[in-house]
Amino acid sequence: MYSYDFRLTGYPFRLYSGKDALDRLPDEVERNRARRAFIVCGRTVSRKTTVVARMRQLLGEQLAGVFDEIDKDTTRSSIVRAVEAARAVQADLVIGVGAGTVIQGARIVTILLAEKRPAEELVTQYPEHGPAISPRLLEPKLPIINVLTAPTSAQNRAGSRMKDDATARGMEFFDPKTRPVAIFWDTDALLTAPPHLIRTGAATIYCRAVMNLGATSDNPLVEGDRLQAWRLAAGALPRIANAADPAPRFELCAATLLQNRESDDGGSQFARHWPMRAAYAFSTSLISVFPHVGQGESYSAVMGTVLRRLGNRDPEEMARIAGALGLNPAAPAEAPQHIADLMEAEFRSLGMPVRLSELGIARDRLPQVLELSLTNFNADPRREFVKERDRLGSILESAW
Repeated sequence: MYSYDFRLTGYPFRLYSGKDALDRLPDEVERNRARRAFIVCGRTVSRKTTVVARMRQLLGEQLAGVFDEIDKDTTRSSIVRAVEAARAVQADLVIGVGAGTVIQGARIVTILLAEKRPAEELVTQYPEHGPAISPRLLEPKLPIINVLTAPTSAQNRAGSRMKDDATARGMEFFDPKTRPVAIFWDTDALLTAPPHLIRTGAATIYCRAVMNLGATSDNPLVEGDRLQAWRLAAGALPRIANAADPAPRFELCAATLLQNRESDDGGSQFARHWPMRAAYAFSTSLISVFPHVGQGESYSAVMGTVLRRLGNRDPEEMARIAGALGLNPAAPAEAPQHIADLMEAEFRSLGMPVRLSELGIARDRLPQVLELSLTNFNADPRREFVKERDRLGSILESAW
């Protein structure tokens, strides 16, 4: 049964996809009346691929500068340097080139360029008692164009996360004005990402697609988004090992764009059942504490345990996921186990870890992962995790 009580919102952007899509970049910069475009990217994209060099040639005098030192996990120190560089050249448009880290970084650069308050006053606040508070960021922001080198959910969202170098804590920003005016899925740009980066992104998209099959009160638009995102992600996953085939990369870009559209179509950013919320919080915290761990690997290492330990809190959602996956547990209580087994088999087929001990991390730092997981706005806006500290800590230990 659908819910017909919902609100849909739309945010305008242009999407350029396919071979030589980047050739339209100068037109898009011109359409936004920019004269001093500024590229934000990481070292690998800038120095080991031809993407940025190609963009320099295309943009010519429209390009004011390039900052190519955004660190993994969007560290605060690298963002501060990017802001200083953009301000020095009087940038009037920001182009993010890369995947999740850089795309989020581009958004934060525009926020810090525009807002006059310290960063600590701009990020989500976590009072000791009560729900999290996301400050309103009112200043106008520079337009953003995103050029993807790998599929990422960051491509058209309004939330961004910056890692504080000193504490590893995530600093969360939210500003709808940082959604992009344009997105580019260029064939050659997408083929620059190495297979391991595509694998970690694909696993992240796959996890979210499976978990979102458990929604029980969606409107018909959200259900369509989620079902097609699942079809695309599941179909692409077995084909990502072929580094010369752009098709699964395009399909994963489309899948995650549909996943983002769910919240605009009246749904939530992701399924609000306990397994997804906990897995997301753990995954985000793991990659903050252990920089060498990819988000897909952090999901694959905890997903099975989280399902087995928390799945029965949401029996209706688990039953729907099992049904959509073609599973037939003998009893409803067995659904989480069946889902976990199937997902772990999928991860193993890709050569991915299914236990935390397989990530090459220090077990004695799991308490730090737990503490960071307790302050994650997307997973826990109402601060329910604090009451579940002991249980969540036990789940992390069980995942080892």
